Amino acid sequence: MMRVRDFIRQRPRRLRATQSIRRLVAETNLTTDRLILPLFVDEGQGEPSEIESLPGHMRWAPEQMAKPAREAAEAGIPAVLVFGVPAVKDEVGSQAYNPKGVVQRAVAEIKREVPDLIVITDVCLCQYTSHGHCGVVSEAGEILNDPTLELISKTALSQAQAGADIVAPSGMMDATVRAIREVLDESGFQQTAIMAYSAKYASAFYGPFREAADSAPQFGDRRSYQLDPRNAREALREIALDVAEGADIVMVKPALAYLDVIRRASMSVNVPLAAYNVSGEYAMVKAAVAKGLMDERLGVLEILTAIRRAGADMIITYHAKDVAKWLAG
Repeated sequence: MMRVRDFIRQRPRRLRATQSIRRLVAETNLTTDRLILPLFVDEGQGEPSEIESLPGHMRWAPEQMAKPAREAAEAGIPAVLVFGVPAVKDEVGSQAYNPKGVVQRAVAEIKREVPDLIVITDVCLCQYTSHGHCGVVSEAGEILNDPTLELISKTALSQAQAGADIVAPSGMMDATVRAIREVLDESGFQQTAIMAYSAKYASAFYGPFREAADSAPQFGDRRSYQLDPRNAREALREIALDVAEGADIVMVKPALAYLDVIRRASMSVNVPLAAYNVSGEYAMVKAAVAKGLMDERLGVLEILTAIRRAGADMIITYHAKDVAKWLAG
């Protein structure tokens, strides 16, 4: 009788036998260079306070932002994404484009103290409007696209003037990238890059962020301007439009429920692709870890590796500081 070892030619386990061999043949590598850390700056903040819905993350006053920025840089994280919470809100989100607004002051503080750190700024109105929507609202309750573009462009320009390296429009208004690119170029900020939230879905995974940024809509929802979770081809169309309008980086948000979209996008564009591992995804991991249901290090590294494997060039993640520590160790 023929024995098994007499006819086996392919033994894939040979390349899994030791850690050194596994490292040598790994198809996907996760490195700290690929991470972007979100930071929250709150104009009404005194001492830093932990965000209950995002364990391990803080709200900082603008004048305190050098501390978390420096910690990120020292961990080897190349970039931060800054979200602002103003002390005063109004119908048109005027504090978003105030030259002395909360994000503008935070950016200036970071660039003064940690000049080599890449500072990305979220460009949206939802944190600044009294109604919590990402654009100008008509008397009938409609989110108006074209009037919003002027305010979004003013916001991006004011953030660039404060020192932002990259501006990241997230409101999903049509022609946003074109409007911002024109204003930046006309104002002498040709080197300020645009990271477009090109495929941002109307997702259930944003809850913890909305608490952290105080940005939940006061009426209705955002389904008239964010993408329908049932659609993938539509996301590719949005991405292609943003690239044509001048986006330097495009993004898929959220990440885990949209790995297929990340994969398809990575195969269809010739600009860098970001994926946002969002607050709800982070909170689910933290909840599982708290109940003893998951090894946090192994679980997080597996998740982020999957996002990279799907095709993301960079990952915005609340796990960034922990991952940097684990990878260094």
